[in-house]
Amino acid sequence: MALRLALLAVPLALVGAWIGLPLPGAGRRRRARLLGALAGAGAAAVLTMVVPEGILAYLVSFAVSGGIFALLALGLNVHWGYTGLFNVGVAGFFAVGAFSAALFTTAMPEGPLALYSRQAFGLEWPFLGGVVAAVVVCGCVAYLVGLPTLRLKDEYFAVASIGMAEVIRLVFQNERWLANGPQPLRGIPRPLHCLVEEPTCPWLPAGMARLVQALEPRDYPYVYLLIVSLFVAAAYVAIERAIRSPWGRVLRAIRDEEAAAAMSGKDVRRFKMQALVVGAGIMGAGGALYAHYMSSIDYGHFTPLYGTFLIWVMVMLGGSGNNRGAILGAFVVWGVWAGTAFLSDWVAPALGAIAPELPARAPYLRYLAVALLLEAVLLWRPEGLLGEERHVSIFLEMERPARVPGREAAPTAGGSR
Repeated sequence: MALRLALLAVPLALVGAWIGLPLPGAGRRRRARLLGALAGAGAAAVLTMVVPEGILAYLVSFAVSGGIFALLALGLNVHWGYTGLFNVGVAGFFAVGAFSAALFTTAMPEGPLALYSRQAFGLEWPFLGGVVAAVVVCGCVAYLVGLPTLRLKDEYFAVASIGMAEVIRLVFQNERWLANGPQPLRGIPRPLHCLVEEPTCPWLPAGMARLVQALEPRDYPYVYLLIVSLFVAAAYVAIERAIRSPWGRVLRAIRDEEAAAAMSGKDVRRFKMQALVVGAGIMGAGGALYAHYMSSIDYGHFTPLYGTFLIWVMVMLGGSGNNRGAILGAFVVWGVWAGTAFLSDWVAPALGAIAPELPARAPYLRYLAVALLLEAVLLWRPEGLLGEERHVSIFLEMERPARVPGREAAPTAGGSR
């Protein structure tokens, strides 16, 4: 119980600190982050004591999947929300990241297994090495894709990105020598899984090893939730810093008025390429986390609906151009997607009373629910739940001089402040 509480307290403390970020004033932000982190840790204690164990395990698994999709949504937000790149090939980068991490961290099949499972190579790298490899490979693929396609206008770039994603999916489906083709690529190692095994990780100090002996294999989602939370937090902070820098302001200028940015002397194509590579690398990290969590992947996991459409709805719902909105949208849409799986079971008897063949179509209700959610957002909240943040720099209020009552700030050389 205590170890589960500790593993759950860190992600919820990060969530609490994240909620306190947008308050004005540096001092207020620091206090809000501290109070939010303490509130998150307190919420973890309440959940572990009040929520039944089975329901809590489901919520933790839900949070793991939501965090992985939040990472993918952050990558798409760099493309579309900040740069205006109409990338409809998210599933392609998702797949490249997942299969790259799997190939770099698994071992080559040997013995009888080699007759049924094939892969191009297996380097048995550690988990972090596999994630870095996934980021680098996705960045290289994005660069190669961007060379011919970034010259295209938005609609044509979208068509090209769809084609790229489908080519990648079909390559992994048909080229068995690469990643076992249509059969699942199994045996992807789970990071820190030794914490829930007996004997525990041999590299742990003796005192820590005795402490984690209480963990069981069913507690592994708590460990992986901590890993995913750290990755999402790191990506969020890195993107926020980059977007509020001069580089990020150039991206927004390109998105809002590409011709004006070019006339200002900015190399538009170079900045677009940089944004494409950065966003693809973040998607690659999301794919790597997905592969290591599932432990077995195949081409069917990266369809346009599951790997692209859902992530677009997440960004649109949360707020394009807002990283906080992308994360919030990821969890809301994933909640709808996961919740409608139960809905199809509930309505199946009623559908059977109408026509015998209708219960078999009940699973398609989840597609309908997500589509209706997207329509509702576009009609009534086109800017998303949070909308785009208009402040360019988080230090703006710190640098703005205090106003003296009855006296306006003196105009600068370029005009009034």
